[in-house]
Amino acid sequence: MAGCVFCGIVAGEVPAFRVADVPEGVAFLDTRPVFKGHVLVVPRTHLVTLADLPPGSLGDYFGLVQRLAVAVESGLGAGGTFVAMNNKVSQSVPHLHTHVVPRTKGDGLRGFFWPRTRYADDAEARSYADRIAAALG
Repeated sequence: MAGCVFCGIVAGEVPAFRVADVPEGVAFLDTRPVFKGHVLVVPRTHLVTLADLPPGSLGDYFGLVQRLAVAVESGLGAGGTFVAMNNKVSQSVPHLHTHVVPRTKGDGLRGFFWPRTRYADDAEARSYADRIAAALG
């Protein structure tokens, strides 16, 4: 898609420090890493959110993400990884991408990046759960 920086990286028109370039997607270093070695994994086609990823591509795409999580950990000697994806809110580039961030014990990253809230009571929580379950089918 014209103007999409990630599509430009996939096409080789925008420089990036590529980690993988395979049929399932492209992985490259984030230019503003949480920690050094922070990788972004993108599908080759321009998709905006996880909902746009065709069901037949889920296994291939997340297989690549899984392989990258293992590679980041073993390749960097990290204690583990943080794997995350934003959909619309806080999605700085509107092209589906998954963050694979190396983690080490005591690295200072704690909890979530957004504020927390509470349900008024169990009935309110159940109503949210029921609405989501109904939408799921």
